[in-house]
Amino acid sequence: MSLARRAGPEDAAEVLRLRQVMIDSLGRPGFTGATGWHAESLPLLRERLAESEGDADSDFGAFVVESPQRPGGLAALAAGTVDYRVGTPHNPLGRVGYVFSVATDPDARRRGYARACMAELLAWLRARGAGHVLLTASPDAQPLYESLGFTRDPDPSMRLML
Repeated sequence: MSLARRAGPEDAAEVLRLRQVMIDSLGRPGFTGATGWHAESLPLLRERLAESEGDADSDFGAFVVESPQRPGGLAALAAGTVDYRVGTPHNPLGRVGYVFSVATDPDARRRGYARACMAELLAWLRARGAGHVLLTASPDAQPLYESLGFTRDPDPSMRLML
């Protein structure tokens, strides 16, 4: 039995808190410690978690491990989506998994919690037919992802903020 479980709407505030832990760990100016966005994000996240909880075809999944030290709190999170893109020779169905948030509370690290969450998320992505999975790895997290079979992607990434 896995330590991880599917996140539900009651976990939304803790999911946001752990996402902030991940954001803070990246040390990006203007993002670190900026929690004002939580209030605006919380209702939609709660709604998405409720929708995905009972929907076998949901494109959003979040898996968590409960904190053994804080009743009602979470120790770790892995969240992602399945997107459709036009197929390719290596992914004819065009389903692509994207892991966008993996975080563990600093006092709960090195216990396998992120690995348990990732294992559940990857199983969920496989069950939805994802041909491959993308993520952005911090240097600290890279060994975990490599142990799960991830490799560096040579394609450059660019961003446009709308």
